[in-house]
Amino acid sequence: QVQLVESGGGLVQAGGSLRLSCAASGRTFSSYAMGWFRQAPGKEREFVAAISWGGVRTYYADSVKGRFTISRDNAKNTVYLQMNSLKPEDTAAYFCAARNSVAVTTATHYDYWGQGTQVTVSS
Repeated sequence: QVQLVESGGGLVQAGGSLRLSCAASGRTFSSYAMGWFRQAPGKEREFVAAISWGGVRTYYADSVKGRFTISRDNAKNTVYLQMNSLKPEDTAAYFCAARNSVAVTTATHYDYWGQGTQVTVSS
């Protein structure tokens, strides 16, 4: 069982940076793959980034590759999403997710979800 709580969202200017955090509870957090997804109003939930339980393997959507970095600190039960060079099209609610298996890029394969944190990028 894993419970996830996101934080770090806010309003930033285009070109700015934010770091999102996802704090997890659960005795088996370290064995879970973690992902970040985002959803804008009226849009489908979209994959952003994922990381394996050991942090060795990472995956990124083409739209954020080179700008976003996913990382995790298993000792703190926390996963991060560092977002640089933000664009207005990055505006969305961002959700972290956990999966008790190998990291994947499909939202339907994740078992646990946080409440989300809003990121708004102004132009």
